[in-house]
Amino acid sequence: MSERSRRHFLQSIGATGVAVGLHQAHLLQYQRVLAQPAPRKLAMVIGINDYTDAPLYGCVNDAILQRQLLIHRFGFNPRDVVMLLNQKATRRGILDAIEEHLIKQARSGDVVVIHFSGHGSLVADPDPIYTHPDTGEGLAGTLVPIDGTLPTEEKKSGVVADILGHTLFLLMSAIQTENLTVVLDSCHSGASTRDRRVRAREGGKAIAISPQEKAYQEQWLDRLGWSPKEFVRRYRQGIAKGVVLAATQVDQLAVDEQFNGFEAGAFSYRLMQYLWQQNSTPDRTISEIQRQIPKDHFQKPKLEVAPGSTNGQRPVYFVDNPKATGQAVVIDQKGDRAKVLLVGIDPGTVEAGTVFVTGDRRNSVEVVERDGLVAMAKIKGAVEVGTVLQAK
Repeated sequence: MSERSRRHFLQSIGATGVAVGLHQAHLLQYQRVLAQPAPRKLAMVIGINDYTDAPLYGCVNDAILQRQLLIHRFGFNPRDVVMLLNQKATRRGILDAIEEHLIKQARSGDVVVIHFSGHGSLVADPDPIYTHPDTGEGLAGTLVPIDGTLPTEEKKSGVVADILGHTLFLLMSAIQTENLTVVLDSCHSGASTRDRRVRAREGGKAIAISPQEKAYQEQWLDRLGWSPKEFVRRYRQGIAKGVVLAATQVDQLAVDEQFNGFEAGAFSYRLMQYLWQQNSTPDRTISEIQRQIPKDHFQKPKLEVAPGSTNGQRPVYFVDNPKATGQAVVIDQKGDRAKVLLVGIDPGTVEAGTVFVTGDRRNSVEVVERDGLVAMAKIKGAVEVGTVLQAK
């Protein structure tokens, strides 16, 4: 609304014949709305391929695709999307980034996204919240950072630098907004399989969590003002806040899948392709991705929402008005040549001669060659980095 239109609107309110008290209440309410800043959007995206003991190949692609989705579809400022890839994604690096970028900056009403693609595992928990009903073992799910390698390859035992799911719960609780989405493309089965590449590092009762991790939890309990008993009570109720979109159920394996010339998470890739094409809710999104994942992957994505909330019916990522849908986005441009990331279309359908157009159909690019998710194209008209395209 222009300043002139805004003044006219306020003047017309003042000209009405309503009671003075009601008029003043409406005016103050409207002025408060005008003064409210737009919610800030913050994200941290983690992708780890280069594990020394069990490398993966699709996690960095997941992270790149998620970043592009958040910026060009959901309106995140590029400066507010922190990426931690491979060697930067240490245990300390991940925890520090969550604290500095998300906990210290997010305010009530802001939008926050955390995405993790990498290994998950199970480790022995000295203070278990849950125990196995048959064995009595106390095992806890973890996220495996780049330095979360097994200490002894032969014995598969010792102490690891993993991040406990319990720790993630505490950090989620400390983020000062309910509009929080966590995407987890890993699995906590703690086992691997020979016939496919899965996102699970070996684990079990012989693998112990580091003392530093338990000490870090104690620090956060103190900051949050929770007793251990209060923490257990809250944890058993459900996730801390917002929404969690997980690649699998707790006893399943997350697949690192080979697609047409590239690898990505079976869950993450389909999730982001779908969100480039549809305005949706978490409920509908998980239902659709469950339908798309091949049955022989034996993984069923899972949605969790904050207890008592309707977050499953809210817009994905809590963004009410995402930008236009698209099938490709320009990620580099020099002269009449563009590098295009294929985000909402099956790359196998893209070949030399495929044409993508801008939303107004006035400008276009014609594909010259494709390598996996990326196509090189010749520009016809005017496009720039960040331009979202549709297949003609």
